[in-house]
Amino acid sequence: MTPEMVLTYGHQAMMVMLSVCAPILLVALGTGLVISLLQAVTQINEATLSFLPKLLAVLGALALAGPWMLSTLVDWIRQVIGSLPTVIG
Repeated sequence: MTPEMVLTYGHQAMMVMLSVCAPILLVALGTGLVISLLQAVTQINEATLSFLPKLLAVLGALALAGPWMLSTLVDWIRQVIGSLPTVIG
């Protein structure tokens, strides 16, 4: 296995993880931003107020994007395991 192949697999792994994590992170970021704006407008300075809406939004995003995330990870793992004989030999 050459150093270029190691870097290629590492790059692919990071890209797959970034694409899988992006929907959940963006939903959490957007929900946190909306709740923060709502708190700023209403001048409610309660730190725990943003926890429940963000949790529900992330759970909803996981319910919607979960099957896609799982299939993406399984496809990539199958590709890596399938390429092991060519990488080793």
